[in-house]
Formats: sequence, C-alpha cells, structure tokens
Amino acid sequence: MTPLQILFSLRGRVPRKVWWLYGVLAPIGMGALATVLLRIVGMGAQQTDELVNLLLLWPVVAVSVKRWHDRDKSGWWVFITLVPLIGWLWALIDNGLRRGTRGANRFGDDLTERF
Repeated sequence: MTPLQILFSLRGRVPRKVWWLYGVLAPIGMGALATVLLRIVGMGAQQTDELVNLLLLWPVVAVSVKRWHDRDKSGWWVFITLVPLIGWLWALIDNGLRRGTRGANRFGDDLTERF
C-alpha cells in the first residue's frame, strides 16, 4: 500500500504501526509545521488552527477507518471519538494497543508482516 493510499483511501487495512505513524505521529508533526509556517506568513491563530485541522481531517479519518477494518469492524466506528472522553479512550485502546484480526477478514489481507 502506497502512502497516498494509506492517507486518502477508505479501503483496506493497516496494522498498529502504520496507524501510529500515519494516523498519530505524522499529523502531529505536519500540524505543528503547518501552524508555524502559517503563523510566520501572518495568518491569525484561529484561522491557522481551522485550516490545519481541515487539511488533516481526511487523512486522519482515512487511516483510522483502515485501522478499524483491521480490527474487523466497520469504518463507521471512527465516530466513537465523538463521545466525550470515553470515545477517544476506546479508539486509542482498540486501534493503538490491540492487534488486528489474524489472517484475512472481510476488508482484506493481514498486512502485519509487510510493515
């Protein structure tokens, strides 16, 4: 799976390592870099935050959907994060700490060995 497929497609599965790299660490780093650059060119703090969040929304959702698929759950589970506190904790434990389904499931092959 290419980085563009990981970041923009809603199909397939990704293991924990890819979720941590592309769904957590990369957005934090890219968000910080974009914020600094936009503030340097004179954009206001609120506008910068809104633009950065908007730009990172789709890639983060796409990676999360694929991680839920690896757990053999529907991508709609990304909406669990809308539940205050409990939702974020649930998503962190389920996606970041628990192993995906061993072998193929309805969303594709197990990619753990490839990454």
